[in-house]
Amino acid sequence: MPIKNRIAEFEGEMCEWRHDFHMHPELCYEETRTAGIVAEKLRSWGIETHEGIGKTGVVGVIRGNGSGTGSIGIRADMDALPMQEVSNPEYKSTVPGKMHACGHDGHTSTLLGAAKYLAETRNFDGTVNLFFQPAEEGGAGARAMIEDGLFDRFPTDTVYGLHNMPQLPKNTFGIRKGPLMAGADSVTITIKARGGHAAMPHLAIDPIAIGTQIYQAAQTFVSRSINPFDTAVVSITQFHAGTANNVIPGEAMLNASVRTMTKEVQALIKEKFQKLCDGLALANGIEIECEYREGYPVTSNHDEQVERIISAAASVVGMEAVDPETEALMGSEDFSFMLEERPGAYIFLGGGDETHTHSVHHPEYDFNDETLTTGASLWAALVEAELPRAG
Repeated sequence: MPIKNRIAEFEGEMCEWRHDFHMHPELCYEETRTAGIVAEKLRSWGIETHEGIGKTGVVGVIRGNGSGTGSIGIRADMDALPMQEVSNPEYKSTVPGKMHACGHDGHTSTLLGAAKYLAETRNFDGTVNLFFQPAEEGGAGARAMIEDGLFDRFPTDTVYGLHNMPQLPKNTFGIRKGPLMAGADSVTITIKARGGHAAMPHLAIDPIAIGTQIYQAAQTFVSRSINPFDTAVVSITQFHAGTANNVIPGEAMLNASVRTMTKEVQALIKEKFQKLCDGLALANGIEIECEYREGYPVTSNHDEQVERIISAAASVVGMEAVDPETEALMGSEDFSFMLEERPGAYIFLGGGDETHTHSVHHPEYDFNDETLTTGASLWAALVEAELPRAG
């Protein structure tokens, strides 16, 4: 496997960085320690460094040899999850109720490894922008960095991101053109009915009965309204009502998670929820509030950039270890905001082996250190191919 020789030489350092981040997890927009370490390392390697982008984000700028005006952005997320780690590695989380259960400690260390190599060699002509992003786990840190002027302050022609994937074999890559991960929306429905005594239901308007109708109807949105060749998931995830066994409550509340792969399907499901609530409110003479919140957009790869990163990945692991038509996932990713602003691609790095079998967001999950140099070599190969030196 043609890992960059220089990157292989500091594999041990990358592992140390990763383990340190793992021991000190920080949640979204709290990544002050992580960001500080990232900024310190970038500056120590002679990289122009900017802090506080999107609150706790860090941007490193590396200019290559030559006068080229081309630029590329590479993003790594830094935040952890509010989960208790149950396994016991030597570098186990030292913060109760917080752990790196999605591998962002590995993503950050991978990009740092690439940064160190690129700063030493500068075997490219143009500018590399390194985006160390906060708050991917529900905080929309990518959007926060963009709203803080990310692409205005750091002009970027194309943008790329990576995520570890335990379901793929170690040191393989998976990617596809077009939608790779779903858009994620949420819905809160509040039924304002009329409470009463459980023995006299005819004097009340039961919000539980109405909520049950909403639950049942929502199960048909996908099966009876969406083209079978399209993809969507609607899950009612919460139903709250009542405080006593002899009281019909006056209100009920339902929450739902909606995952879609196209804006058209998203718009249809949003409309279906609103019409359902409006109709039941009219039929029962009550008020039903339907709050539909659009979250992360669909993570949709751009064709040309997919071809470029496939070529870079193949140069590292061989084309036989790159799946150009990997399955799309119904999970979501806020790198989608960057892909709406600039052409780019998002790729999966396989980390599965006999000792790494747990999925991300599992309390026993751990990033596979044996993929660190592979990921860093991918970024190095991509930069040198995207921004080649003249002659």
